[in-house]
Amino acid sequence: MDVRSYRDLKVWQVGVELVGQVYALTRLFPKAEVFGLTSQIQRAAVSVPSNIAEGHARGSRKEFLHFLTISLGSLAELETQLMIGNKIGYLDAVLLDNVLRQCDELGRMLRSLQRSLESKV
Repeated sequence: MDVRSYRDLKVWQVGVELVGQVYALTRLFPKAEVFGLTSQIQRAAVSVPSNIAEGHARGSRKEFLHFLTISLGSLAELETQLMIGNKIGYLDAVLLDNVLRQCDELGRMLRSLQRSLESKV
């Protein structure tokens, strides 16, 4: 497959799907959390595919690698915040496990893309 745009990247597509899942989950959080944990979780989720897109658009392998690292950091932040949501009773364990599996898959994809780009440097 010819990658002409970040939208062609499977890792970006999976990241966008994860954002949809996260928004659906955070709708279950108490309304009082809208400006707290809910907002933090949503921002972290959105940051993952956004940084993939920005890094790809920069046009340099070195910058793309940098932005992939930021995406991985945002993914770790998201996982942590979701676990906190579970710990304080906003998110049940089954829903948490499902979304964490998606996060794991996306993390593997990001690391694989990083290794691929690093091997071409």
